[in-house]
Order: sequence, then structure tokens, then C-alpha cells
Amino acid sequence: MVKAAFLGLGVMGYPMARHLKAKGHDVTVYNRTTAKAEKWVSEHGGKLAKTPADAAQGQDIVFACVGNDNDLREVTLGEHGAFEGMAKGAIFVDHTTASAGIARELHAAATAAGFGFLDAPVSGGQAGAENGQLTVMVGGDQPVFDAAQPTIMSFGKAARLLGESGAGQLAKMMNQICIAGVVQGLAEAIHFGKQSGMDIEAVIDVISKGAAQSWQMENRYKTMNAGKFDFGFAVDWMRKDLGIVLEEGRGNGAKLPLTALVDQFYAEVQSMGGKRWDTSSLLARLER
Repeated sequence: MVKAAFLGLGVMGYPMARHLKAKGHDVTVYNRTTAKAEKWVSEHGGKLAKTPADAAQGQDIVFACVGNDNDLREVTLGEHGAFEGMAKGAIFVDHTTASAGIARELHAAATAAGFGFLDAPVSGGQAGAENGQLTVMVGGDQPVFDAAQPTIMSFGKAARLLGESGAGQLAKMMNQICIAGVVQGLAEAIHFGKQSGMDIEAVIDVISKGAAQSWQMENRYKTMNAGKFDFGFAVDWMRKDLGIVLEEGRGNGAKLPLTALVDQFYAEVQSMGGKRWDTSSLLARLER
């Protein structure tokens, strides 16, 4: 058992913190909207903290999963931020999908203060968080990762250190690049099949057993075919992630024409009122 805090109880953080508690860890939670933290404690027990600094006080590991770079900087380095309360030798694990730059910034600040920092974005979506089956991509120092990994596995099915600070975020960017292309391809295939009068379910049943198979095909084609887009990662968040990817690409010289194109397709989905639709709503754009 470790003493742990979890900062940020959104659609991912809420169940991730629950898995920590279910594994027997002593959990303190903080959320910007206090009512959600109060609800979590009423359901799962544990302690409620009024500030990130209070949440971090006396903990072995502090986890965070918030919205973006600005949110992350606020809960770590801002007034009453978690870094104020971190003990020497403790570990801060950030599961936010953020930039590699802020990961390196926070790693440097943590190292100077005598505690560890890992950037550890996750893949698997809300379902993965609910089921404790997230894949965790990690950047940081090996001894810190080795110490934190057993606790991370409370909600993960796999966790791997991929390099120094920032490597976790870079891996998540690669993940989102892959997803963007695959979802667009699946959307076009379903649209093409409908236009051709094909039985979409029959075709997918066949091609999903071959080289075209993907997680997106397996988990999203039925809802896409039914015109339902309320089953996963929101378009607003995907655009945030792709913005991080494209900014990093401008800095490192990577050529990302498909990613840039799909990002613009998602902008069109947003303009259609689909900001909170899931990422498979690229099909809705084709069927306007």
C-alpha cells in the first residue's frame, strides 16, 4: 500500500482514482470543482483535499490527469500547487496529455526540489479507465519509474518507460497521429460502402478478419454505421491533442500532412455542432 493523491477527477481521473482505492491504497483526491471530489469520497472513501498542495502533503505518489498545459501548470506550480506539498523522495506522475515541453519543465522543477516526476499519458479512453486497462507511455528516470510502476498498474494493463523526460508525451503524440488516420480511413470506407449500397455489417465482418482490422473498426463501426457519436473521446479533446502534435512537428521538422488534414476535418465537425461528439464523427462530416 502507498499513500497516494489524485488531482483531477474527470472522465479519466475519476475511475483511475477508484482503481487506486480498490487496490488498497490510501487515496486523497482533489478536483477544481469540489462537488465532484466530495461525490468521489462519498462513493469510495478516502480523503478530500481543498488544494493541490494539501493533497500532495505527505504522499508517496501524486497522480494528475487534467486538461492541458495551463491546467497542469496551475495544479503543480500555481498558488497552492502540488509541488509546494511534495516531500523529498516522493513521485509526481502526470497522466495529462500535454506538451513535451511542459513535461521537461516540470521534471526539472521536481528534480531541483528533490522529488521524482514522470510524464505518463495514457491510451485506452474512458472504457480503459473504467476497466483498469489503460496503456501508459512514460518519460523520465528509470529508478523513479521502477518505484512508481506497481502503483500505476492499479489502473493499467501495460506501462513502459520510453526515454527521458518528455518521451511519454511524444509517444502519445504518435498514438494520436495513428488514430487520426485510422478513423478517417474507417469513416471513408463506411461512407463509400453506404454510397455503393453495400451491407456494411457483412463487409466489416469479413474485412475485420484481415489486414484492415483495427481497434477503431472493432469498437466503433457499429455506432458509426448507426450515426451515433456518443461513445468515446470528444472531438474538442482530439483537436487539442492534434494541436500539440502539429506544434511539436513544426519544432522538430516532421512532415505531418495527413494529421494536419484530419485536424481540419475535425474543425469542420466542430462547426457542425459536434464539439462533444466522439472522434468517429468524421463520418458525419462525409454524410452532410
